[in-house]
Amino acid sequence: MSTEDRAKAIGKNVEGKAQEIFGNITGNKKDQAEGKAKQAESAARHAAEDMKDAVKNLTDKAKKAIDKL
Repeated sequence: MSTEDRAKAIGKNVEGKAQEIFGNITGNKKDQAEGKAKQAESAARHAAEDMKDAVKNLTDKAKKAIDKL
C-alpha cells in the first residue's frame, strides 16, 4: 500500500469516527450513519490496498523463482 493511499484511508477512518461520535452526542442519526459509512469505506480501501500488496509480493516471488531456473 502506498504511503499516500494509507494516509488517505486513515484520514477517512478518523473523519468517520469523529462524525459518528458527533452524531452520537447530538442524537443525529444521519451523522451516525455517514460516520459508519466512512469507516466502512476506509476498511474497504485498506483491504483493496492489502490485496494489491499481496499480488505484488506473489509476482515478485514468482519472478525470483523463474530467475533461478
